[in-house]
Amino acid sequence: MKNPLERTMLQIARDAITERFTGRQRIDIEKLIKKFPVLAEPGAVFVTLNKNGQLRGCIGSIEAHRPLIEDIIHNAQAAAFNDTRFEPVEPDEMDDITIEISLLTKPEKVDYEDAEDLERKLVPGTDGIILARGFYRAVFLPQVWEKLPGFETFFYHLCRKAGLSGDCLDDHPDIYRFRVKIIEEEE
Repeated sequence: MKNPLERTMLQIARDAITERFTGRQRIDIEKLIKKFPVLAEPGAVFVTLNKNGQLRGCIGSIEAHRPLIEDIIHNAQAAAFNDTRFEPVEPDEMDDITIEISLLTKPEKVDYEDAEDLERKLVPGTDGIILARGFYRAVFLPQVWEKLPGFETFFYHLCRKAGLSGDCLDDHPDIYRFRVKIIEEEE
């Protein structure tokens, strides 16, 4: 059972998407912050949309750089309308879409000697990963470990997502880890 804040956060995300369809404001930011002051604090979230159990959009922030409520609104709308992997969400899809919000902790750099050392230091399914090398960067939420089990498979795809070769760990990119608290609607 979700607490009132978690239910409110999911409703904010859903309302943010609906606002774009209707052009009418549904979210009273000041009222919500008065009720839940934590929404005014800096926060970083990923908003994931699933339709009938399949990914329909996912956009987020890696680091907190604006109030939590604004990050939820921005990323919910971006997941619905700006994820380049998908066509924009249509109003008639909303009944079939479930929303998941991942609240991120502050990323911490992982010092490692080589791929084997890195593998020993990470917790699959718990650690989200940011991979960075020069201008190349990619992120996988901890949930991605379920779809890409195994260290080698996970990092092959993360390297490719960053636009690097699948064996980019050989070049010792910067690795950051973070954790998430997942808040999701029931399907």
